Amino acid sequence: MPEGLQLGVNVDHVATLRQARGTIYPDPVLAASLAELAGADQITVHLREDRRHIQDRDVTILRQTVQVPLNLEMAATAEMVRIAVREKPDTVTLVPEKREERTTEGGLDVVGQEAALRPVIAALRDAGIIVSLFIDPDPAQVAKSAELGAHTVELHTGDYCEATTALLRAERLEHLRAAAEQAHNLSLRVAAGHGLHYKNVQEVAQLPYMVELNIGHAIMARAVLVGLERAVREMIDAMRLA
Repeated sequence: MPEGLQLGVNVDHVATLRQARGTIYPDPVLAASLAELAGADQITVHLREDRRHIQDRDVTILRQTVQVPLNLEMAATAEMVRIAVREKPDTVTLVPEKREERTTEGGLDVVGQEAALRPVIAALRDAGIIVSLFIDPDPAQVAKSAELGAHTVELHTGDYCEATTALLRAERLEHLRAAAEQAHNLSLRVAAGHGLHYKNVQEVAQLPYMVELNIGHAIMARAVLVGLERAVREMIDAMRLA
């Protein structure tokens, strides 16, 4: 694994399975503990407005129990800011959110939503929380993220992961590379995520200045077959191949 590169494990899908039947199991809090034991450097959860998977209770208990940094993904709403300020995750990643989507589609429009994002970022920073913005690898979005005071940008890798040809994949990887370099030059930490799996993670892991990858679906899908601890370790091994 490139020196300094960390793995954040998203446990949302454990909560999705729990909520499908309205039971108390499987517990994403327990899943987070197993991911930690397997070597995860961070635990990531997305508290959605409709509470389709992660619940408020999960965030509260995770904040009390995880020993690695906790990254809370959320929309830039007043309700979510109140929860974040109360729970104080190590990092908040602001993401776009639509009720009708299955998962987050595309990056946050920081340029277009500057007026709404500026006070949210300020409130989170004032609470001592690291602020990350989930954005597309677009020069204007990177520049505006730095201007608004974000600490980190998480580059949306969905377009790269969905590329259907080698040429298109290389083109989209170059967009990610350029965005990573630009972000670093603007003193932003560089993370990435969305759609990464065991066979496509290496090229993203090799990008310059990359310090963190957040991966959920691929790990949880693998965990169904081989167990969560092994699935996390195998992802770490896949990243090391870079």
